[in-house]
Amino acid sequence: MQINIKIDDKAKQEIGNLLKNEKDGSFFRISVEGGGCSGFKYNFTIDTEVLEDDLRLDNLVVDKTSLEYLNGSILEYNDTLIEKSFKIKNPKAKSSCGCGTSFSV
Repeated sequence: MQINIKIDDKAKQEIGNLLKNEKDGSFFRISVEGGGCSGFKYNFTIDTEVLEDDLRLDNLVVDKTSLEYLNGSILEYNDTLIEKSFKIKNPKAKSSCGCGTSFSV
């Protein structure tokens, strides 16, 4: 299994900026967890520990279970007057909440 997530240029740049201030070997982790107003929620963290079921693509890490929900997605970074946040365009999501951090399949 391999990571099939596209990362737009703004997201790559922001991930790089975040990791500059972290310990060497740190990476950006995306995971999917139960909860949120639509059933599942995206979780973005900086981590240093690669677990047994993790897959890595450059400085991005995703666990295999989360990857089942995320493959085919696009990771974007929005930087507007109203918000600065990572967003995921997920073709597997049938619906999502207004803020875009939770979804259902």
